[in-house]
Amino acid sequence: MTDRLNPSYDGRHVLADFHGCTARLDDIDLVERALTEAASIAGATVLDLKLHHFGEGEGVTGVALLAESHMSIHTWPEHDYAALDLFLCGARHDIDGALDHLAKAFGPADIATRTIKRGYGVAALVD
Repeated sequence: MTDRLNPSYDGRHVLADFHGCTARLDDIDLVERALTEAASIAGATVLDLKLHHFGEGEGVTGVALLAESHMSIHTWPEHDYAALDLFLCGARHDIDGALDHLAKAFGPADIATRTIKRGYGVAALVD
């Protein structure tokens, strides 16, 4: 039950699988730019960004810690695959714009997504 003093929380959590990526998924600078720009497009505030490169020709893992939650990525260049996790609170944030930007940055041939509505005062639903 929500009321004026305890309004509902309306977060969205998007899980995305990018298959057949044409971008260099071992390019840590590309991953950093893509996450930073996606957060900006979403209207989110980056508090910290941590990335780890596993070596030449290997993948990158990273997380953007946001005031509004987080965005993370794990890449497998040997499979042209990237797994993304975007969680933003508040209806004012453009999570779809962030996902579109990441798709443009990594060039997947196919995208599979699941969206989960999260928070108190809302039912958890998967789209």
